Amino acid sequence: MPLAVHEHSHRLPPSEGSMIPLPHFMRTEAHNRKFLGAALGLSLALAGGACADEDTTIRLTVASSQGTTLAWVGAMHTLVVPELDRRLAARGSPYRIRWTEAYGGSLYKYGETLEGVSIGLADMGWVGTLWELSKLPLQNLTYYAPFASDDFRLVVDIVNEMHRTVPAMADAWTAQNVKFLGASALDTYHLLSTFPVDSVDDLRGRKILAPGPSAAWLEGTGAVAVDGSLTTYYQQIQTGVADGVFTILTGAAPNRLHEVAPYITLLGLGSQVTGALAINLDTWNRLPGDVREVLEELGPEYSRGVADDLAKRYEASIARMQSEGAIVSDFPLAEKQKWLAAMPDIAGRWIEATERRGHPAGEALRAYMSALRARGAEPLRDWGSAP
Repeated sequence: MPLAVHEHSHRLPPSEGSMIPLPHFMRTEAHNRKFLGAALGLSLALAGGACADEDTTIRLTVASSQGTTLAWVGAMHTLVVPELDRRLAARGSPYRIRWTEAYGGSLYKYGETLEGVSIGLADMGWVGTLWELSKLPLQNLTYYAPFASDDFRLVVDIVNEMHRTVPAMADAWTAQNVKFLGASALDTYHLLSTFPVDSVDDLRGRKILAPGPSAAWLEGTGAVAVDGSLTTYYQQIQTGVADGVFTILTGAAPNRLHEVAPYITLLGLGSQVTGALAINLDTWNRLPGDVREVLEELGPEYSRGVADDLAKRYEASIARMQSEGAIVSDFPLAEKQKWLAAMPDIAGRWIEATERRGHPAGEALRAYMSALRARGAEPLRDWGSAP
């Protein structure tokens, strides 16, 4: 089957839709060998790797496991790719980019985004940090601070800043032969359910879809966490496997989850950083200085572009689901505080486990919480401090 890649073109391969897949925590040794072998073959076939053509044309492959309908992938296609060339020309640089754009999983799948960029199958791409709890643990710190902030612009700006001020954040990428350019965040998590939710007690005994680290948010509620992904949630709720789901509204609306879970409770569990625009370190080191300078500029702009797109989609998603019969309600502040009072110290547990592996998780989480408060956020619990 031919690859859905397009050289020096903005034509797009088929989209995967609005999929946020299940975290890929387990990978076998045999799978790794298969992936690395396929990656080498594809790299040679694409002849990528920032090769120069006639001295001033640089060939770069940009890729993602997901389609451009997702904000964090679309921003690469609509912002990074055209702007790099435009700004090089505006600077009077002699360099131009010959792009190969490979989205929608044509080069690698959702659990392989870090490896795909690390080994140079793609020169640049979106890396899903939420699937890399072992290799990029500090990049997942927002998941261990629920009810901290719904402001995804603020959250992503702070995480970008932390990559400059907390050396271990940037070093984690370097250890994987990757350079971080700009983070991407999701809109805040809410609850869609088959039943109305007015208090935390309403969750007791219910089965709630909460994959990966979000399962910890249910501890102390009496609810049972169920694994799943955005593409499986509809059927799982429809068939009674689950009674509800923690998810983002920008993902719920296009997947029509409100048809099977019409009660939308605006919990405000918080915006989460799930990935980043990143570039292979060998590619980075081979690029001319002016190309690197423009990419450094584009990293934070990519983050803001993703956030701006999410803001539009968020409001449109609520309006659409309400117009189609969903019942939207706010969750009382007193009930959030009651929820947090019953929740164990999930941050302290994560800090202890992560620091045993040599990562300064406590320092990073405290820096994150301090930055939130300094910029006007009001987290409902001081994660990272003694409970």
